[in-house]
Amino acid sequence: MMAYSEDHIALAAEYALGTLDADERARVETMMSADPDFTAVVVAWEHKLGALNQMVGSVEPRPELWEKIRAAIGHAGPQSPVVLPESVSLSAIAEALAAHGVVGPVDAPAAVDPPRAEISDVDPSNVIRLAKSAQRWRAIATATSAIAAALVVMIGVGVSTPDLLPDSMRPKPKAQVAEVRAPAPRASGQYVAVLQKDGGGPAFILTVDEATRNFTVRKVGAAAEPGSSFELWLISDRLPKPRSLGVIGANDFTSRPVLGSYEPDLVKAATFAVTVEQAGGSADGNPHSTPIFTGKLIETVPPPR
Repeated sequence: MMAYSEDHIALAAEYALGTLDADERARVETMMSADPDFTAVVVAWEHKLGALNQMVGSVEPRPELWEKIRAAIGHAGPQSPVVLPESVSLSAIAEALAAHGVVGPVDAPAAVDPPRAEISDVDPSNVIRLAKSAQRWRAIATATSAIAAALVVMIGVGVSTPDLLPDSMRPKPKAQVAEVRAPAPRASGQYVAVLQKDGGGPAFILTVDEATRNFTVRKVGAAAEPGSSFELWLISDRLPKPRSLGVIGANDFTSRPVLGSYEPDLVKAATFAVTVEQAGGSADGNPHSTPIFTGKLIETVPPPR
């Protein structure tokens, strides 16, 4: 698997947590569609965090929650009943209008005053029907408010913690299609170095691929003594000291992808040397003998033009 930086690993973790904004999530999903290794990192985080989520049990809301919601929307207590007057007289209406300046003062003993008509004989069935109608509308208004409050709560839960909702009510994820173009193939040349001693026969042949910067050492005419190992070094005037490229194995071919950390121009101009070290190679990263085989790279296959 490819090695990723701490920023990439943190991005994968935050994607699994769901704390990224829309642009960052789109970026992560684009990387996942192009890089299976990065997808594996995200999936690993989802498994780790999913185990934590399973450790938390569901929490039932407290019984007084709905009362608080109803109080917040103004439907906590019963509404005052409609009170109808038992009896209203025409003289009382006239006096009330006179008190507010709508008509002139009313003289009670005037002879022309029409007889007062009392309206106390109200049909009780009409009052009962009106009371039932008002009660019905209050019930409808209360139920509608409760449904609206429930919808608000469900929407809030669906946004913040959708796992609390049943599967049928959870928001469906929207699939995003990202077009990823494969990078153009990198020009690749082949280089070879013959590692030998003072113009003698070749002891090792080193080949380097320019695109991957992997190298392969082929053993030709050298044999290590018992209790010792051959170790390959990269020597350059741009480096403070020789850099170990590892021990040359006992097999005929030894391959390693360790040249990727060096600049291509440095690798092409460097000297490659082999020393005899203790079994398993140098313990402190420094050569402990004079190089016995050396060589420099030459281009054998040029890159395509």
